Amino acid sequence: MTGAALMILAALGFCHTFTVIAGPDLQRNGPLTHESEETETFMPAICRAIPSPRSSSQSVHALTPADIAVLHTVGMPLSERNEASRVVSRLRELLSMFNPNVVTQHEAQTSFNQRTSIQEVDDLSSSNQEVTDWQLVLLFVPADLRCACSPDVDAKVKTTVQEVDTALNRLQNQMHRTLVHVVVWSGHHQKDDSCSCAKPGINPGLHKAFLLKALQDSVGDLLKNTSRYSRGEDFTVVLQSSPVVLESYPYSEIVDSHLDELALQLWTDMLQPSTDQTKMKNNLINVPCPTEERPFLRTSINSPIGKEEEVVSKASAPIDPVTGTEVLCKDRNPSPVTPSSVHKVKPGDIKVVAAVGDSLTAANGAGAKEDNLLLVTYQYRGLSWCIGGDGNITTVTTLPNILKEFNPKVTGFSTGIGNQDSSGAFLNQAVAGAQSVDMVPQVRTLVAKMKNDSRIDFNNDWKVITMFIGGNDICAYCTDSVLFSARNVVLRIKEALDILHAEVPRAIVNMVEMFNIIPLRELHQDTSLGCPTWMVNIICPCVLKPLDGSQELQKLSDFNRAYQHHMRELIDSGRYDKHDNFSVILQPFFREVIVPRLEDGRPDRSYFAPDCFHLSQKSHTLMARSLWNNMFEPVGNKTHTQDFQGDINLNCPSESIPFIRTAANSNYTFPGPPAVAPNITNWGKDFSCTPMSPSNSVPTSAHRVRPADIKVVGALGDSLTAAFGARATNLLELPIEYRGVSWSIGGDDTLETVTTLPNILKKFNPGIKGFSTGTGKDNIGFNMAISGAKAGGIPGQVRSLVDAMKNSATVDFQNDWKLVTLFIGGNDLCQYCNDRAALSHTNYGNYLRTSLDILYNEVPRTIVNVVEILEVSDLRKINKDSIGCSLVQKQVCPCFLLPGEDSPELAEMKWINRELQTETINVVYGGRYDGREDFAAVIQPFFRTSVIPLNADGLPDTSFFSEDCFHFSERGQADMAAALWNNMLEPVGKKQTYNNFTNDRNILKCPTEEQPYIFTSINSLPNLEPTSTSVPTMSSSTAEPCTPHCPGTVKGWLAAVLTIIGLLVGCCVTGVLCFCKNKRSKKKRTRAAVDMNSSAPNTYSNSNTREPRRRSEDSEGQNSSF
Repeated sequence: MTGAALMILAALGFCHTFTVIAGPDLQRNGPLTHESEETETFMPAICRAIPSPRSSSQSVHALTPADIAVLHTVGMPLSERNEASRVVSRLRELLSMFNPNVVTQHEAQTSFNQRTSIQEVDDLSSSNQEVTDWQLVLLFVPADLRCACSPDVDAKVKTTVQEVDTALNRLQNQMHRTLVHVVVWSGHHQKDDSCSCAKPGINPGLHKAFLLKALQDSVGDLLKNTSRYSRGEDFTVVLQSSPVVLESYPYSEIVDSHLDELALQLWTDMLQPSTDQTKMKNNLINVPCPTEERPFLRTSINSPIGKEEEVVSKASAPIDPVTGTEVLCKDRNPSPVTPSSVHKVKPGDIKVVAAVGDSLTAANGAGAKEDNLLLVTYQYRGLSWCIGGDGNITTVTTLPNILKEFNPKVTGFSTGIGNQDSSGAFLNQAVAGAQSVDMVPQVRTLVAKMKNDSRIDFNNDWKVITMFIGGNDICAYCTDSVLFSARNVVLRIKEALDILHAEVPRAIVNMVEMFNIIPLRELHQDTSLGCPTWMVNIICPCVLKPLDGSQELQKLSDFNRAYQHHMRELIDSGRYDKHDNFSVILQPFFREVIVPRLEDGRPDRSYFAPDCFHLSQKSHTLMARSLWNNMFEPVGNKTHTQDFQGDINLNCPSESIPFIRTAANSNYTFPGPPAVAPNITNWGKDFSCTPMSPSNSVPTSAHRVRPADIKVVGALGDSLTAAFGARATNLLELPIEYRGVSWSIGGDDTLETVTTLPNILKKFNPGIKGFSTGTGKDNIGFNMAISGAKAGGIPGQVRSLVDAMKNSATVDFQNDWKLVTLFIGGNDLCQYCNDRAALSHTNYGNYLRTSLDILYNEVPRTIVNVVEILEVSDLRKINKDSIGCSLVQKQVCPCFLLPGEDSPELAEMKWINRELQTETINVVYGGRYDGREDFAAVIQPFFRTSVIPLNADGLPDTSFFSEDCFHFSERGQADMAAALWNNMLEPVGKKQTYNNFTNDRNILKCPTEEQPYIFTSINSLPNLEPTSTSVPTMSSSTAEPCTPHCPGTVKGWLAAVLTIIGLLVGCCVTGVLCFCKNKRSKKKRTRAAVDMNSSAPNTYSNSNTREPRRRSEDSEGQNSSF
């Protein structure tokens, strides 16, 4: 009915932009039909039909999508041909909305040998001599980003552009009725391990982004002369306004949603420019459609202003900022005698300035007065906030220019434009793209320059050195969480500071705290600003890619805060205040960043360089003032917020303490090294909820059950629910089942020492029954889990559970509310490669359905927690130097742990992992279990995107795992219990889909007075109260009463329109119902004929599905993992 409704809306002209779900699971599986299991679909988008002439267009500048009959491709990159083909396939689907007969040719026929685009053009031309239909040709221009730092890149770009020129000339001479779209394509960003110019500690993304932009602009320059490749009304060429960047994913896996985005990028840029922009937020994509005002495919004639320039022109173009500063300080004199103590240095005593860092200190793009991305490659070192020396304080505000007001002879500052080796760089040794690992080489170069320069008295001159680093580390942390862990980043900073401490006398080091980078995302979430997000995605992928509210974004925030915390710990150790001629002071003004905004609330681009990533001179001005002010604020009481819109005035040294502030002259006591955390003796949690009483009367609806209403708990599953090896301290103890600490059913001790779901529920109902205690099978309660079980064994476990509950003298089977947790699938995954047929996702779904059917048909008053199978691939990262990890781990889960990193076998395993998760959703939320008011099955998805917990070094924290580095330890079980409980108190559709492993004792959520119930799919709906019957009645209307703003009459013309619409809808619905009824009758007649001729009866009547063959539970336990 959903599809029919959409068609009705489309026919009535109500769809201008169609919103579709872009989640990879839905795109891959589509509607729950048999066809969806076999056919990959993109998105069934429907655009409003636009009246078009009966005959095909006679002009290439008046082509509509419906005119395109053939889609050709030329020059697809060989290394990403599969991904490019899938993007083109999605583009064809979008075109088929307007012309269902559109075909893709040539692309599928290309050989997998390396061929030039010119050769492919010749082949295409020879096969299209008599074509009369309009054709769309995608000419791919692959960007070779290897060794992007090489000086030969200009020659490579020139050669590529020449090939494009030749290919376009041949297309123009030989193709007719053709629109060509040139697509600059960037593939996976592999590490340039063999590149001689690549330097360790330098972000390669910066060079790659600049190279890609140079290629895009060079091709654009080639096409500026619109008549060069046009032939009347028959042929023209258009350049896609931005490159298509294929992002890399873990294990080289490209997710469907990303390919959807690329196809939509191509599609959007083919249409005439519109104010409606393609957006992707929370898995929703708005697919733009042609309009009656702009129905054509874009060309230089019908759209003379390129879309990119149009969008930028509507954004806030950078303006000339006020970059000068008035210095009002009266006392500008140096000390009468050169001070011997670092704690008594006045601004006028500073003779030398220096700096190390990355592109923010190199001032990339700071002086760009135009919205020209290539200007971001320029390093405007003379404008740099902490080291620039261009002009004077009236025009350029920098730390050196402020210091010049106190000592005109200060030296070391940088001037002009150039890199760190240019003559104007001087003691600005910051390197664009630098990471923390580059700090030691920069510091060594800086020290050598200071020692060898005749303008510097190395031993006697007082120096201010500014170090600011970490941005490129946080931009790359998701690629290597160990290399870029907070501890390792700060250890590299410490090594650099140690060199300065040991070798540089009379120095004050400004250690500027790492800034909060997350607010930067706002500029790239508002498409009206025209920011080149594709470029920043290359430079800083780990910051822009995570979705709002995702676990990846939370992890980014945690890493960012950890960088700041560890920097503070390093300086607060007092390590650099051992003698009187050296000190390191943390300047925290960048800890919190407030994004500047326009009057309409959008971020103000004038504070940023053209890439919306680096900072403009306007921001450098404010940073210089903030740094100066921080320098004269006492340690322990410094400003730690950078408000770019605030009025930041230049402060002056106080009369009582006119010195640059240090810990000593601020009377600041270092806290010393952080206290050693006490040994943890248990994995309990603290309970901070106000215990809520049960319902006044026993509820009759599963959608009104409070935690205190639960009387009985039960569990089904495998070794993870049996708590296999949870408290094991050696391999001999590994096979012991510590069922008393099982996350979903254990009941040992109390919540304060053992975290399990029953122990949490005991806080609401101390008399709860069914939990397991101790070890082994003596006191299992209703814990029916069997180590080694697969999905095929769950129906048997359910039968045992039902019998046990019925036969228990402590359970009122008919009246007690029961909470059953089902978690299965690990062994199906781990053994899948050994028997693909028996362990298929279809069979998994059948077994799960059979199990839920038994509970649904036989057990009253029940809520079933169905926990999604975890994402197993991350378990490959768990490792430690032990026999259990090196030998046992691979034996328990060979199908996931033995394949190579980029092998097809691993890709297949990850695919079946997702299919099991999808099958679970289809079974539970397919509507099969919605008919009983006293029954609810709810998916708890905290394991959907499993995340391996990391220790302080960024390595997997093995304390969450047992001796085999596979099963969970008691600590892991405790966090699973907390995640399950929290999921139960989160609405369906808003549940956390990742496991937040932590050692926090205060992470348990609490039910509230407004939401006191365990969430189900029904009580999660807004403003929808569950009822005592599953059949809605007309009397329970939710319509609001008429108010003075709600007229009591309907105008006659509106009534007529509504009547016509109602008739149309009624006719369509009636037609659909008649068609379905006729189809059902045919199926019944066919089924009857089959039954009459069949010798084998249907053995499974409950689900109308023939159950796949089962294996005995004994065989399932062999070579099993969970």
